[in-house]
Amino acid sequence: MGDHKDLTEEFAVDKIKDLAENIKTCMFCTYNSDRLQSRPMSVQKIDDLGRLWFLSDRNSSQNAEITLNPTVEIFFSEPHDKFLTLHGTATISYDRETIKELYDPIVKVWMPGGEDDPNLSVITFTPEDGYYWNNKHGKMVAIAKMATAYVTGKTMDDGIEGNLKL
Repeated sequence: MGDHKDLTEEFAVDKIKDLAENIKTCMFCTYNSDRLQSRPMSVQKIDDLGRLWFLSDRNSSQNAEITLNPTVEIFFSEPHDKFLTLHGTATISYDRETIKELYDPIVKVWMPGGEDDPNLSVITFTPEDGYYWNNKHGKMVAIAKMATAYVTGKTMDDGIEGNLKL
């Protein structure tokens, strides 16, 4: 067991930015009735309130599910190094200025019409709480400590974890 440190307000936002901006891609989970539906999505922006911004197709399953139930779960993971779970709500917007601000040319792979595609929407996720874990010394040290723990039979104690409350 590593260190435990719960974070609130701006410290929680800083932790979200630290982990999510480095990992970038998450499993974005919505609810279809009572069943969790997951798909990978890339964060386009994280603002100073800890909100995460995504681009999405108006006709996508995530947009349809958010319209019926705005509760969303987001999971980030970078093996052996960083983990972040966020719970909150999402809203959908079609604001062209925001789309232009968030647009990245790679999005054209999924939205062939580019930034002017009329089906392009913005999902804004507002976290309420979450949980994080990351190691204290970086990935290479964590891997070395894991190998040592495996060989010696001792438990690795290199993490820091805690709850996030916004």
